[in-house]
Amino acid sequence: MNAARRTCLAFALAAASAAPYAAGPGPDNDMDAATALSDTNSRAMRGREIVPPGVILNLKGKQRNLVWQGSYIVNTSGCIDCHTHPTYSPGGDPFQGQPERVNAEQYMSGGRQFGPFTAPNLTPDNAGRPAGLTREEFVRTLRTGHNPHDPAGEILQVMPWPAVGKMTTRDLYAIYEYLRAIPSLPDNPNPGP
Repeated sequence: MNAARRTCLAFALAAASAAPYAAGPGPDNDMDAATALSDTNSRAMRGREIVPPGVILNLKGKQRNLVWQGSYIVNTSGCIDCHTHPTYSPGGDPFQGQPERVNAEQYMSGGRQFGPFTAPNLTPDNAGRPAGLTREEFVRTLRTGHNPHDPAGEILQVMPWPAVGKMTTRDLYAIYEYLRAIPSLPDNPNPGP
């Protein structure tokens, strides 16, 4: 066996032995590694399938598995109900018996109003940061309810950060990575309830 083949084999063995730790059980999780990997893979595969039509992702330089896992979380957890206004394109509202068509033109650009509060734009800024936040700021915001761009002591209202903040750090990283991949849009020009 030549040196190049030994190196490739060593990398493959290292990756295979590390895989259970990347997504597998931890001290608070008693499922076996195979179940954890299967669940992670199935969520990533489903996340890839459910990116709304018309939302073109920029995957260059992104961790694709995290992007797909983030898509799964964002597109199955109701994030678009607040951060996309209106949620559905004309003729695409499943609550009216129509075939679902998410509003790709305003996808995650904010605009849903709740009294005096308006859901913010979560699309990437010019530097590629969702809502203008670094990954660490994003995670801290979802854990504490305070956006560092807001005045001290101001807490996010309406946003279910107390629940979302309980997600694993990997889940929050996945959401961030997915939001980094979606198209950058200006703030929704037509906010409303």
